[in-house]
Amino acid sequence: MGGRTRWLGLLLLALLGAACARREQETVVRFWAMGREAEVVAELVRDFERENPGVRVQVQAIPWNAAHEKLLTAFAADGLPDICQLGNTWIPEFAILGVLTPLQPYVDASQVVRPADYFPGIWNTNLIDGRLVGVPWYVDTRLLFYRKDMLRDAGVTQPPRTWDEWRGTLAAVKRSVGPDRYAILLLLNEFETQLSLGLQGDDPLLRDGDDYGNFSAPGFRDALALYAEMFAKGWAPPVSETQVSNMWEEFFKGEFAFYLSGPWNIREFRKVAPEGLKDEWGTMALPGPDGPGAGIAGGTSLVLFSGGEREDPQRRQAAWKLIEFLSRPDIQQRFYALIGDLPPRRSTWEHPALANDPLAQAFRDQLERVKPTPKVLEWERIVQEMRLITERVVRGGLSQDQAVRELDARVDQILEKRRWIEQRRQRQ
Repeated sequence: MGGRTRWLGLLLLALLGAACARREQETVVRFWAMGREAEVVAELVRDFERENPGVRVQVQAIPWNAAHEKLLTAFAADGLPDICQLGNTWIPEFAILGVLTPLQPYVDASQVVRPADYFPGIWNTNLIDGRLVGVPWYVDTRLLFYRKDMLRDAGVTQPPRTWDEWRGTLAAVKRSVGPDRYAILLLLNEFETQLSLGLQGDDPLLRDGDDYGNFSAPGFRDALALYAEMFAKGWAPPVSETQVSNMWEEFFKGEFAFYLSGPWNIREFRKVAPEGLKDEWGTMALPGPDGPGAGIAGGTSLVLFSGGEREDPQRRQAAWKLIEFLSRPDIQQRFYALIGDLPPRRSTWEHPALANDPLAQAFRDQLERVKPTPKVLEWERIVQEMRLITERVVRGGLSQDQAVRELDARVDQILEKRRWIEQRRQRQ
């Protein structure tokens, strides 16, 4: 028995030694992902590891509400991961910090990541000062969910395509539903409506190299006029999210005919749609001043952080391989099926699950016209100022002329440090 025990012990030690040797030979890639995407990507990563047996991916899930602070803390402690999911509006900030690896050489050598296959406005969000620093992972834009039957009842034969047609439609729906219901729901605690409308015009939201606010220009003035009109004429109720009990149920109760939201709500509306209304709702691109309009180039991208151990050639190559894997049209299609996030590549939209879904196709249409927001690290502060000031217009006490002047003044103050840094850079 003693001999057999020793033999088993030696065998166990050999197996443990072999496992340790394999572990030492593995290339470990650290990947930080946010929210629900972090849960879903773990399933895809297992297939990546099977295709690349010498690579192991450590996925760390981070809640969205803690992600920004955690990233900055990791930056200060030199603890950033190899690869990370970054919101498109965060990319300029981390580019300024100098921790994003330029990716053009990788893309030039890639047989997978093909820039011409991506929606131009989404790809553009990753170009900072002419340098490519990220690859779009999934896209988000806001458009209109609407009730087909309520439009028919109001005498509207087709969805509006221009702002004037939209005004006429909203007025007709309001007349049809009466004083206790509305034509559209626009939540005052969100900025996406004002921003979406503001991107429709030819005037940029910031001017002079993104150093000053440009909200007094005709483009945003016209957008604010339309936004304010929707409330002033009673087409939309002046409410915030906390004042709406359940927007999906209220949508199907006919409390409003239009709702501005993103692609994740396709699934939510399908879940709660009553049997008799399953075919009586749809999605449509945002109307623009003269035709189908632009939208926000939202979503997230995949970046490679630079510095420290992350510069190890094997780790860097393995991390780039993971970006290529997640960028493949077949993997993007699986990702969409698992979570509903929209793919940034046109070729992925050719898959029947997307090509034959009319609810998704409205997003496909608008993605061709999305525009990136100004690429300044202060942008999230700016849109919150926009939200607060436009809410004062809706609730009363601030005229539209006063609003755009005050908004420009506040934005100029927010961007003061940016101008100082730029002036100092020019003197050097």
